[in-house]
Amino acid sequence: MEITALEIAGRGAGRPGETPHDTALRSRAQDLEAAFLAEMLSYAGLEAQEGSFSGGAGETQFASFQRDAQARQMVQHGGIGLAEQIFHSLKRREFQT
Repeated sequence: MEITALEIAGRGAGRPGETPHDTALRSRAQDLEAAFLAEMLSYAGLEAQEGSFSGGAGETQFASFQRDAQARQMVQHGGIGLAEQIFHSLKRREFQT
């Protein structure tokens, strides 16, 4: 499947002519991609920061918030294309039932 420049530019917002149901479905697909990316970032070790302000219980507890924010930003700027694939898969599934 080829992704066009219009699809990449349109990620993160409802597209012209898209129904409210499609917009909600796309939003859920983006949420799933963000959760996947946040988990991948945690395995990449991005929660550990080195420096004079690093360490402590607070850093451990709030590192997940930083990963989630980073993952959401990645999705808003195109992500890895997973959300678009999930969205199209869910749309096809709706028509089959």
